[in-house]
Amino acid sequence: MADAQPGSKPVDQDTLVADIDHTRADLARTIDAISDRVSPRRNVERAADELRERASEIDPVMVGAVVAAVVVGVGLTVLFLVRRRRKR
Repeated sequence: MADAQPGSKPVDQDTLVADIDHTRADLARTIDAISDRVSPRRNVERAADELRERASEIDPVMVGAVVAAVVVGVGLTVLFLVRRRRKR
C-alpha cells in the first residue's frame, strides 16, 4: 500500500488510484473465495466430485470378486437354512 511516511516523497494521485484499484481487486477476490467456501451448493458439488474421483479409483475386478463372494455366502446360508428346516 502507498502509505506516506514522514520525510518521504508525496505520492501522486495516479499512484493512489492504482493502489486503491489493486486493493479493491484483492478484496473482491477474497470475498469471492469466502463466498465459494461457505456456499452450500459448492460444498455439495465438491463432495460429489470427491466421491466420483474415489469411485473411479475402485478396481472393477475387486468389486466383482466381493459381489461374487457375498452371493455365494448368502446362497450357502439360504441352502443351509432350508435343509435345516426340512430336517425338523
